[in-house]
Amino acid sequence: MRLSTVVIGSALLFSIGFSLPAISQAPEQIEESQLNGNVKSLRLEIRKLRFNRRLWRKQKITNYRYTLTNSCFCVPEARGPVIIEVRNGKTVSVTSEATGEKVNPDFFQNFDTIPELFNVIRDAINRRADRLDVEYDAKFGYPTNISIDYKFQLADEELFLSVTNFEVIE
Repeated sequence: MRLSTVVIGSALLFSIGFSLPAISQAPEQIEESQLNGNVKSLRLEIRKLRFNRRLWRKQKITNYRYTLTNSCFCVPEARGPVIIEVRNGKTVSVTSEATGEKVNPDFFQNFDTIPELFNVIRDAINRRADRLDVEYDAKFGYPTNISIDYKFQLADEELFLSVTNFEVIE
């Protein structure tokens, strides 16, 4: 009885041993190939960020207004669209586009100036987001669309920001 248990146990270990290298190697190869593509993509986003941030700074715009929409998995009040007005580089108002009423500025504190939007992009790069896609305004350099998926395996942590109706104000 004891001999048959040892034989069966040995056979099982032996068969599992043949399976282990195939099981352990495949995920590593997939992760490495995704990382290489992700690193290349992030390098491109770094170049785009640097170029457009310089373009924005060169404009020396301190008074402006834009509409921001946050397509997140968050409370409706944090989605917008909201109209953000900035004077002398500081946010002076955040109002609902639909009602014209002030909204809780805390929901938009990370997105309430153009430099803050650049910081969101930089943060995604620093965190090595699994996917980062950004579109920029060709004239002023500010981001018009930011799409971030920090981790493919996690649900509801994605961020999608849209900037429209940008205008310089006096």
